[in-house]
Amino acid sequence: MRILVVSAPLLGHVFPLMPLALALRKAGHDVVVATGGDALKVHESGVDVETVISDTHMGRLALRTMLAHPLAAKSEVDGAGDLRFVSHLFGAVGKRMIKGLSRLVTRWSPDMIVHEPLAAAAAVIAERHGIPAVVHDISLFDGVELTSAVAARMREPIAKPHAVLRTSPASVADFSGGSPLRFVPYSGEGPVPDWLSTPSPRPRILVSRSTVSGPGGAKMMTAVAAAAGQVDAEFVVVRPKSGEALPDNVRAVDWVPLTAVLPRCAAVVHHGGAGTTLSALAAGIPQLIEPGVGDRTRHASLVTARGAGLSATPSEITPELLTRLIRDTGLARSAKEVSAEIAAMPSPTRVAARLTE
Repeated sequence: MRILVVSAPLLGHVFPLMPLALALRKAGHDVVVATGGDALKVHESGVDVETVISDTHMGRLALRTMLAHPLAAKSEVDGAGDLRFVSHLFGAVGKRMIKGLSRLVTRWSPDMIVHEPLAAAAAVIAERHGIPAVVHDISLFDGVELTSAVAARMREPIAKPHAVLRTSPASVADFSGGSPLRFVPYSGEGPVPDWLSTPSPRPRILVSRSTVSGPGGAKMMTAVAAAAGQVDAEFVVVRPKSGEALPDNVRAVDWVPLTAVLPRCAAVVHHGGAGTTLSALAAGIPQLIEPGVGDRTRHASLVTARGAGLSATPSEITPELLTRLIRDTGLARSAKEVSAEIAAMPSPTRVAARLTE
């Protein structure tokens, strides 16, 4: 079969699609990933990639959307969890993707389209061309609801999905309908320092930030660095603030692939993005999430409600809180339970076979 995999032009949106895309390719199907921007980086995996949106700077587009819709923007910044801003932003992205996707589909004639929820242009094109569309969740939000909201903002009709793939473990966020798909962390390839590839004599805490710039990340890292010297742990801070003094037990690194690093960590402190949240759950380690913009507050709430992590703003980060993150046996137990739940979900290989029967 010819299968088109579609993502908005963001790394954090295309990475979660790659395990299924690669499983489909390994099974002998022709797979093309259609995206743009930073997400084009996935060509390094060996999969064929087509640019369907160009000259779109997501940061500038987000700023223009905020200025055009200030009330929706305030709700988004406050982490209120409604879909007004995200539908405006990705509706604009979708409109820019329509033409490129239409040309690709006309030229290549895929048998199936798999898309992440905010790439609603894929659902629109699937409807126009009569192609089965599969919605592939990538966060702890209902993917069908997201796609419908964005398509409505685009004022475009979409068909009922041929299938819906749910990557959220049910004990964290349970949605009606759809089929489970095991979340397999994917973050591409990248160098990992030798010292980070070996166990640490003390608990290791990764302090990570988003693949997308946003408010609050630098403050969180500064707060962790300030408290770290009083915690019996090794801290690994990804891309800290330039020139910031770090305690002896804090080591700075450039970007590192989460898939290589998280299994060697006792916990992770992060911004609440979907990819990092799900990757930490899959790794079975407690996480401390900074609630914030967009879906980040929702992720923090769901993880803390499950007992698999903590939530704190930068001003609430203390040595005692970081110590609890690595010493609280209840957090560790819940995190491992969720990891086992994820491991029991159908693998990308199994789901790929079922989709193409």
